[in-house]
Amino acid sequence: MMYYFSIPYVCGMGLNFTLDGFRMVYCSIAAFMWLMTACFSKEYFSHYTNKARYHIFSIITFIATEGVFLSADFYTTFVFFEIMSLASYVWVAYDEKKASMRAAATYMAVAVIGGLVMLMGVFLLYNVCGTLRFDELKDAYSAIAMAGDKDSISKMWAAGLCMLFGFGAKAGAFPLHIWLPKAHPVAPAPASALLSGILTKAGMFGILILSCYIFAGNGTWASLILVTGVITMALGAVLALFSIDLKRTLACSSVSQIGFILVGVGTAGLLEEENALAIRGALMHMANHSLIKLTLFMAAGAVFMNVHKLDLNDIRGFGRGKKLLNYIFLMGALGIGGMPLFNGYISKTLMHEGIVEYRELIHEGEVAALFSATNITVIEWIFLISGGLTVAYMTKLYICIFVEKNKDAAIQAKYDALNGKYMTGLSAFALTLSATVLPILGMLPGQTLSKMAELSKVFLNSSEMEAIRWFSFTNLKGALISISIGALIYVIIVRNWMIKDEEYLNRWSKLIDLENLIYRPLLLTALPFVFGIACRVLDSLVDGIVVFLRKTIYKDSKIPQELEEGNYFTHIIGAFLNWLQDVGNVTVNKKNIKFENYEHKTAAAFEDISESAGIVKRSLSFGLIIFCIGLLLTMAYILSAK
Repeated sequence: MMYYFSIPYVCGMGLNFTLDGFRMVYCSIAAFMWLMTACFSKEYFSHYTNKARYHIFSIITFIATEGVFLSADFYTTFVFFEIMSLASYVWVAYDEKKASMRAAATYMAVAVIGGLVMLMGVFLLYNVCGTLRFDELKDAYSAIAMAGDKDSISKMWAAGLCMLFGFGAKAGAFPLHIWLPKAHPVAPAPASALLSGILTKAGMFGILILSCYIFAGNGTWASLILVTGVITMALGAVLALFSIDLKRTLACSSVSQIGFILVGVGTAGLLEEENALAIRGALMHMANHSLIKLTLFMAAGAVFMNVHKLDLNDIRGFGRGKKLLNYIFLMGALGIGGMPLFNGYISKTLMHEGIVEYRELIHEGEVAALFSATNITVIEWIFLISGGLTVAYMTKLYICIFVEKNKDAAIQAKYDALNGKYMTGLSAFALTLSATVLPILGMLPGQTLSKMAELSKVFLNSSEMEAIRWFSFTNLKGALISISIGALIYVIIVRNWMIKDEEYLNRWSKLIDLENLIYRPLLLTALPFVFGIACRVLDSLVDGIVVFLRKTIYKDSKIPQELEEGNYFTHIIGAFLNWLQDVGNVTVNKKNIKFENYEHKTAAAFEDISESAGIVKRSLSFGLIIFCIGLLLTMAYILSAK
């Protein structure tokens, strides 16, 4: 059953909301995550200034995020999406350090550009379909496709790609993932948990709407999502493996897990009516990843609260003897690694079986083969290897923090002295409850995750799913392959190449950084230069046309002296100057008498100034100057807000 609620006349179109099974699930997950981070925030921010700023913007972000998930049309989604993005900027820039401000600038740039492109897609979609309501768009696209209107179909695809760009930017999909590895290390840990666990899922929500409503069953669209997912999944896992910063590793891991979800969504689109395994696996992994990253980022926050560092060489050995923190981190690590009896295993198994099912259907000739069986086999192995990389980098983090000792014996002794004193009871409650949820979901999938998927099947356009033997050898096989690959990667690459003289080395070249290599040079240097020249040319062209018209068709005529001219102000000044001239003629200028009409001269000067000002105001450059001044004032206000 679905419930609708509208607030009319807001910005003309009104805001429309709906509540169904999927929205109930994700709104509940969001509320749980905000509650747990709020409990943890009390201790985490105890030594910070400007605590109120964090909490105020956290509340705004929560309301906006719930607004995104409850939205019934793309207009409502866009409004709350932008509020969510702008409010969460404060999280990234919270401590106002140089690294934080740079990361916040990257985050804001991606959010603003993504939002503008998404808005173009919304305009196009409304122009073609005449509606933005999710439940009406599927029929609208089907009608356009059946009519064979190529122009409208092209516009629908342009709208879809624009909106995919905007939602993909927030989700952290390649190549718009660059903000995640930069924003998470500098943001407060509670904010990182929400950025990774929920805000990225707001982006995935939009992608699900596009994939399950507008382009449902479209093989080309599904292929695009699948390929994007494969690249995102593998790239994020590699970045996480090479990272030696605790929160950056978890951030890159989020990129990879978003890739897993996209692979599930893309596979479901290719399977069409046989999509139950893949799409339900994608939904389960969305929920699992949210809860896992809640646990892991809060655990990372517990480390940072005590050490105030995140480099693995600095925090090495911190967790030794801390049984509760060990349990909390281990639950998250086993969950995200896809270990049997933990929640990540359930969702990854379903998505993997979806890939296998699609390959078998290709062999049987029952689906349109946009990929060959060999291609799907390659994708399956990238999926399994990415799972192995997940096991490897989580093993790296766990062994570094909880098994190995710090190189400096004095620092290790200091860490050991903190046992039992590293977090308050309220923080321990929040972390322990969040961690304990993970194995419960993994050991009781039929009573938990399957119920979530069943509630969401209408939203996902999911087919019915047969009963699954979760821990049969067939289903365990994929997980065991990934675990074995992960063990080999850890032993061969991490232990023998990334560690030297008991120190973790950063083997990832700083030159291989999309932001510094492409985006910043392109957006801050190349594009401003190109558009600067274009604006100068356009400005000169417009001014030239205006001058040409005024000298030809609209040629100016001189104002006759006998006509009434000027205004009251110029009349007073001119009369005063004429009086001074008359006084001078009968006193100091008797031999050189002057008869100038200063009233006319001041009126003519006033007309010239008014005309020049009008030309400036009508010019393109004046509009750009005013826009830039407004933008600078806005940014100054944001950066100076306390």
